[in-house]
Amino acid sequence: MLKFAKLLHQKGFSITFVNTEFNHNRLLKSTPPDHHHLLSASFSDHHFRFETIPDGLPPSDPNSTQDLASLSDSTMKNFSAPFLQLLTKINDKAKEAGGGVVSPVTCLVADGFMPFAVGSAAQQLGIPMVKFFSLAACGLMGYKQYRPLLEKGLVPLKDASSLTNDFLNTLVDWVPEMKGVRLRDLPSLWKITDSNDFLFNFCMKIAKKASEASAVVVHSFDALERDLLGALSSTLPNLYAIGPLQLLLNRLPKDPLKPIQYSLWKEETECLKWLNTHKPNSVIFVNFGSITVLTPQQVVELGWGLANSGHPFFLVIRPDLVLGESACLSPEFLAEIKERSLIASWCPQDDVLSHPSIGGFLTHCGWNSIIESLSCGVPMLCYPFFAEQQTNCRFVCNEWDVGLEINNDVKRDQVENLVRKLMEKEKGKKMKSKAMEWKKLAEEATGPQGSSSMNFDNLVSQVLLPKN
Repeated sequence: MLKFAKLLHQKGFSITFVNTEFNHNRLLKSTPPDHHHLLSASFSDHHFRFETIPDGLPPSDPNSTQDLASLSDSTMKNFSAPFLQLLTKINDKAKEAGGGVVSPVTCLVADGFMPFAVGSAAQQLGIPMVKFFSLAACGLMGYKQYRPLLEKGLVPLKDASSLTNDFLNTLVDWVPEMKGVRLRDLPSLWKITDSNDFLFNFCMKIAKKASEASAVVVHSFDALERDLLGALSSTLPNLYAIGPLQLLLNRLPKDPLKPIQYSLWKEETECLKWLNTHKPNSVIFVNFGSITVLTPQQVVELGWGLANSGHPFFLVIRPDLVLGESACLSPEFLAEIKERSLIASWCPQDDVLSHPSIGGFLTHCGWNSIIESLSCGVPMLCYPFFAEQQTNCRFVCNEWDVGLEINNDVKRDQVENLVRKLMEKEKGKKMKSKAMEWKKLAEEATGPQGSSSMNFDNLVSQVLLPKN
């Protein structure tokens, strides 16, 4: 969202970026104090400022991601009133100022999973409202299948024992653009035994309400998902694939907002010096994103699989990564990997993936991680957990040919074999070559006449700018 806001700012928009109080406090904590002025509620010379609204949740660990279901529920119940109050406050200030530094809100860009924004802004204030999904088209299309699953009687399940391999391998044959996709490849929140399940219904509603926006943006590019984008356009006529966002930002002549970072954890940049000491394409990078939680056993099996492969690796273990306890790495394991690995609690992932020493990325298949990996030409080992990560994994491995999937019940021997296949074997060379092809296409899409650049220009001129 911040990257997209920065790109809009470069088009001349004054930006008010709205965070929850919880996330804004985390952003302040991860930002060096000498840059805190850039995160204030007053417009700087750059016309970019931050505002907050409460999330309606009880206090929780400030170093951990909030519970997804509780947060989603709260967006439905508690966000609309304070958000409308904020918009009213901004517009009232603009009237008092009579223009100049403070201007009224003329358009709104909302995260696609914030349903309160459509009613609050588009309908009540009469301004254009863009839904920005930080997803791929395949992920959004996956969520759009929740209603057909219900209508076809595939859900709810009688009980968890219904999830046999035969059932999970049922083809989703009613979506021609998702050829070969099985039930197991759809966003995982469909595995319900109660038709009133909150997250299932929340995602089904999100997919349906997307069409109510003035436009929908997905973080992708035309060449990567042409067929799916075409299919989605039949129900979402103003659909724009704009990405990879970092490549668009890289093309800006200057970025006065560069000190505003995107992480809710403090990034450890010392890892870049360590990567400088390694040969090109020699290091495996391992990061499970900002939400995924692992069991101690999963960490142990993944860790020993990496160690036994003999290849150097850089492992990111967030403070809240391991379920119920801090990371469970034994002294024996740490001694084994001492000379050829690095462990950090967080890192600047864009910089790591673009480092020449990185030869592969072991990822949870969150979409930001995948599109960053594609942008840098890095093949992947895929270990998806929940939501649309399974869908992303399917396309990475079977459509884009840049990934290998790790079994859900992860075992060290399989991890070791997959690392060796990626780093040493012919299959790995082919994946690397394909990843470099996608990197080239991503760079073309974000070039001056590329599809993402043109889509962005059209979004601004056709949707966001006020009509005279």
